Amino acid sequence: MLEFRNPELSDRAWVTGVMERSGDMACEYCFGNLYIWAPVYENTICEYDGMFLARDGVGDPMYLYPCGDGDKKAAVNELIRYAENHDGARLTMYCLTPSNVRELEDMMPGKFEFTEMREFADYIYNTTDLIDLAGRKYHGKRNHIAYFKNNHDWHFEPINDGNMQLCLDMNRKWEALNREKDPDEIDSELEAIKRAFSNFDELGFKGGVLYADGEVVAYTLGEELNSSAFCTHIEKAYASVRGAYPTVNREFAANMLANYKFINREDDTGSEGLRKAKLSYYPEILLQKYRAFYKG
Repeated sequence: MLEFRNPELSDRAWVTGVMERSGDMACEYCFGNLYIWAPVYENTICEYDGMFLARDGVGDPMYLYPCGDGDKKAAVNELIRYAENHDGARLTMYCLTPSNVRELEDMMPGKFEFTEMREFADYIYNTTDLIDLAGRKYHGKRNHIAYFKNNHDWHFEPINDGNMQLCLDMNRKWEALNREKDPDEIDSELEAIKRAFSNFDELGFKGGVLYADGEVVAYTLGEELNSSAFCTHIEKAYASVRGAYPTVNREFAANMLANYKFINREDDTGSEGLRKAKLSYYPEILLQKYRAFYKG
């Protein structure tokens, strides 16, 4: 029987090792992201045959597709039994990539029903595109950045012990300005953000802070997905400060992420505004995700 448990910081080494070997690009497998959101989504993890398994326990439980080099068919069969015995339900896996879907269908033909989860699709960009912003399609981004830099005494620096509290203070101000949109979601996100800063180094996070006229106006953070890709988990900026969002995005990529080929900026949560914003950066890959329901 599988034994799911709360993720601990000590799990990071083996989970990231599995991720690196797998080459998977989906953001859901990032250990740091899973760890900081664990109290909100009741995330638990399990190791099986050298593979990484994860469970989302909120509402109707769902499971990630097994990640790693072990016997995936055996792992899926274990998940089927676990869901039946522990949840009293048929197995539902979420955020499968197209390659996961093909692999699962080859292993267990006709056993699963697949549904697209467009709101979970990852936007993955060429790092050089986000740094250079070359060509007419990025003309608007360059204009906003130029406006910001020409109208403020600005600088960018890595997140460190000396500015973490400034980032949290900025985040609280940002919350106050945006709370009416979805107070429950904002409260949950704040808990995840505090957990991220409290364990920043232990989780291997990298981040950057953007200042304008001596004040923090934006910050961003994330973690390595694998040796060729970085995943940005959190990015905050004051919408009232023109150019803050594109500037922090560009400076982070240029100053701290240039050694990565790709930057995964995660999904759009189904928000039309966020979808438009992420498409406006022209992703190299739109990594589609699917739900897999076990039909029996």
